[in-house]
Amino acid sequence: MASGSSAKKVARLAQKGKGKKVRFQGGTLFPTIMAAIVIVGTGLISYARQAPAASDVAPTTSDRWHIPFGIYHCDGYLPDLAIDKQKADTADENFTKYGVFSREDGVIRWYPQIASAGKKAKLGLYLDTYGVKVTTKGITFPAEQNKGVSYAVDKDQCKDKSGKLVDAQVQVIAWPKASDSANSKRYITDFSNVRILNDEMAIAVAYVAPGVEIPLPDSAAKLSDIVASEFGGGTTTTIAGGTTTTTGG
Repeated sequence: MASGSSAKKVARLAQKGKGKKVRFQGGTLFPTIMAAIVIVGTGLISYARQAPAASDVAPTTSDRWHIPFGIYHCDGYLPDLAIDKQKADTADENFTKYGVFSREDGVIRWYPQIASAGKKAKLGLYLDTYGVKVTTKGITFPAEQNKGVSYAVDKDQCKDKSGKLVDAQVQVIAWPKASDSANSKRYITDFSNVRILNDEMAIAVAYVAPGVEIPLPDSAAKLSDIVASEFGGGTTTTIAGGTTTTTGG
């Protein structure tokens, strides 16, 4: 325990310090630098919030994007969405305005018709075009797609890796490049806002048991042939080891 005289000295020093300003060694330089850093940092944060990401590039009216797509149920892909909106008797609003459709081959086409349409390049708009509802609670098809069936996570189970029936969950998997199955991103909510970021990415909607690996949509392996058949040119085939060969032209 401190002696009485020591305690009194401490009290006197504390009393002398009251009301005095704290001075930084070196004058005002250090506070000035710190203030400048705070101002610049705040400005950068504001810019980062407003400026688009460098990779956030939307398709333009001169672009023709092709995205392999499929809906995976439990242990395999379902049949591709039917009805070619480009050939349908009744023009679909989303196709007319945004140029989003499929040709019954498991490939999303995004052919923007107006300058601002590219900014709408999201999975939800494509699903709406075909009347398919995808939420965390399940997947619902309209009468003309997949026989109008529905899958609900609270009643329709799938087998896990061990073969046991368990509660399923809805996921969306996006591959930046349809040719690269090792690189993907998984979404477990807000599916409608999954962005279509570039040509030849791939997307799968999956209703599966947790932990099940989802392969690329079947149309990913045929993408180059599908595009070639639409726009002419040779047939490109990629084989194991990354070797690519092109025939015709």
